Amino acid sequence: MKVSFHGHSVVGIETNGKKILIDPFITGNELCDLNADDVKVNAILLTHGHGDHVGDTVEIAKRNDALVIAPFELATYLGWKGVKAHPMAIGGAHEFDFGKVKLTQAFHGSSYEEENHTLVYTGMPAGILFTAEGKTVYHAGDTGLFSDMKMIGERNNIDLAFLPIGDNFTMGPEDAATAAEWLQAKTVVPVHFNTNPFIKQDPEKFVSLLQKANGKIMQAGDSVEL
Repeated sequence: MKVSFHGHSVVGIETNGKKILIDPFITGNELCDLNADDVKVNAILLTHGHGDHVGDTVEIAKRNDALVIAPFELATYLGWKGVKAHPMAIGGAHEFDFGKVKLTQAFHGSSYEEENHTLVYTGMPAGILFTAEGKTVYHAGDTGLFSDMKMIGERNNIDLAFLPIGDNFTMGPEDAATAAEWLQAKTVVPVHFNTNPFIKQDPEKFVSLLQKANGKIMQAGDSVEL
């Protein structure tokens, strides 16, 4: 399995001959190395409905005839936009031809902003446990620290975890370091920072706080093999 990072919270996975993209916020993301018009994927996984996570989902999904996997309300909303969507809910898992997807809880918001200043509710925010080829990747989405991360760590052998560290909207470095300890992930990558002034952080500080996990700072375009 090849896992890549593309700025903010954008994560790519290549496995079983398929390409998956998580939270494809590309257009308007100055830290992203991708061009939305060139992206080729088989599936898109979404943690929640905010614009900096849904990003270019509709355009990419339609052009690639890609399946979009998202919390129920968000999947329904995107289905109205003409996207092929698979709805899920927190605690539920499903086996796809490219791997297993399970949604975990996340403590955040989830809504989509329409042009007329209307917020569309897009369901509960989620984290994602993705398992394929005997490896598990955890994308926490946007969340604060919560104690059930201990249970997630106890019940799953997490090889690679992507944790937000930006503070203000999500965990900051200190809470994210506690999350890393509870999750017992082998390697932890900080995400969701430095894309706007509210979430400016030094990822080196986060890595220095880790007690057991291997902290890995990934630049846009970097990848790891699991």
